[in-house]
Amino acid sequence: HVQLVESGGGSVQPGGSLRLSCTASGVMVNIVAMGWYRQAPGKQREWVATIILGRDTNYADSVKGRFTVSGDAAKNTVDLRMNSLKPEDTAVYYCRAGPDYAGNYYWGQGTQVTVSS
Repeated sequence: HVQLVESGGGSVQPGGSLRLSCTASGVMVNIVAMGWYRQAPGKQREWVATIILGRDTNYADSVKGRFTVSGDAAKNTVDLRMNSLKPEDTAVYYCRAGPDYAGNYYWGQGTQVTVSS
């Protein structure tokens, strides 16, 4: 069973930066992708960024050029560095790992990011 724990959320003014971290524990069998999603109040959860095999990255258009995802496959960690934050980035951010060999996905508990002046 895989457990994910996020950290690093908080409040910041527009234009500011935050760094989120996610650490996975448990048996990460054949899990090659980890990523970040977010859910704003009243909205559906949306994909933010993915890193595959600790090197190949993809980003949603809304965060491209501002957010950077990085990972350490050996340590089962993934970070999300967020720069030039906007009020519309306010959301609960979730870490996700998977699929594993059985097709399962695993989620963290989420961490709140609030961008306001």
